[in-house]
Amino acid sequence: MNNFDAEVIVVGAGPAGSAIGAYLAQAGHEVIILEKSGFPRDKICGDALTPRAVKEVGFLGMDTPESEGWHRNRGLRLIGGGHRLELDWPDIDGTPNYGLTKPRMTMDEAFARHAQRSGARLFEQVKAMSPDIGEDGWIQGVHASGTDHRGRRVGPEAHFTAPIVIAADGVSSRLAVAMGLEKRDDRPMGVAVRAYHSSPRHADDYIESWVEMRSRNAAGESEVLPGYGWLFPLGDGTINIGAGLLDSSPQFGSVDFRAMMGQWIADMGYEWGIDESTSLGPIKSAALPMAFNRTPHFHKGLLLVGDSGGMVNPFNGEGIDYALESARLAAEVISTYSRYPQRVMREKLQEYPALVGDSLGGYFTLGRVFSAIIGHPALMQFGIKYGMGVEVVMEFVVKLLANLYRDPKVSEADLIDRVIAALTRIVPATSNA
Repeated sequence: MNNFDAEVIVVGAGPAGSAIGAYLAQAGHEVIILEKSGFPRDKICGDALTPRAVKEVGFLGMDTPESEGWHRNRGLRLIGGGHRLELDWPDIDGTPNYGLTKPRMTMDEAFARHAQRSGARLFEQVKAMSPDIGEDGWIQGVHASGTDHRGRRVGPEAHFTAPIVIAADGVSSRLAVAMGLEKRDDRPMGVAVRAYHSSPRHADDYIESWVEMRSRNAAGESEVLPGYGWLFPLGDGTINIGAGLLDSSPQFGSVDFRAMMGQWIADMGYEWGIDESTSLGPIKSAALPMAFNRTPHFHKGLLLVGDSGGMVNPFNGEGIDYALESARLAAEVISTYSRYPQRVMREKLQEYPALVGDSLGGYFTLGRVFSAIIGHPALMQFGIKYGMGVEVVMEFVVKLLANLYRDPKVSEADLIDRVIAALTRIVPATSNA
């Protein structure tokens, strides 16, 4: 058996795992990251970072040059109810006023290589098979199998040991499940489908969101399709096009997503110059774990970050922002307390779920309310019909959906900022219990 020791073991090298690995390595900690796949590797996602996520990338110290495939956008184009609005990202102190897109095939590798440059040891094609649980019930490492970062076998029973383990292994999080942390049924779940197409509008300045997708039925009549859609220009000759649906929708579980995407593209594809002939691969789907759908975020030595802790925005399906933020918060707590005596360290690590709850709990609770509302088609249609034509209402919607508003406690805020901040304070925070 091969044995590998570190201060922290991170399972999963997506944005969350790579970010916490980079932060901890930069702070001088011995960190090992295990990634079951090899880079480059794909992830079903919209490939877009809002300005809030771009800010987190800045905290991480990563460069995002256009020469390496990072494409900037200036705002969001909203389409629905016969309306079309282009809204620039709001100017907020400390937050960039632009978003970024980059295919996950290369984006995730960029995060992983940044973690390596920061000093983390990355083991690709090494799969965490099971937690190593001590006699006291606390995790003390993982058993893994695969090849190491030099392509050598680490063996079918490699042992990676550390007093702190990070679950950054995505929506299914086998590691969290093995520690007894199942998904919560009282949180919304979504499904997203995605495809790539070549498009003459690949360098568009706006990402596009269709709050109402329509197609033509056999009789030539316009009909509303379930869910919402997006088109994200990637600046490399291609666009990412996809659709999402929440489990609060009455159609959830019965929709043929691939057929739905085909209908939508056939009806609106001319706007982006796409059709069946421009497709660059199959339509793929993935689950979206929302609003803290797995808790607690710290359990007997295991910390959950990103998708493993259900940290996807219920308003827009965005997860990278919260993957990076949760990684930063976890790294701060670990770096502060990891070298304390074991008893004290274990107690102090409980600060992590409290920090995540304080930062995101109220907002995610609002998102749960939102997900319930859009599950009622009549309410959604009413909002689209009467809201899309009022620009100040849509400015509110963009700030709310993208979680981009000024905190009145720390900076000058307008009325919209104050309303959103007040809403996130007065609702009960999403429980970590």
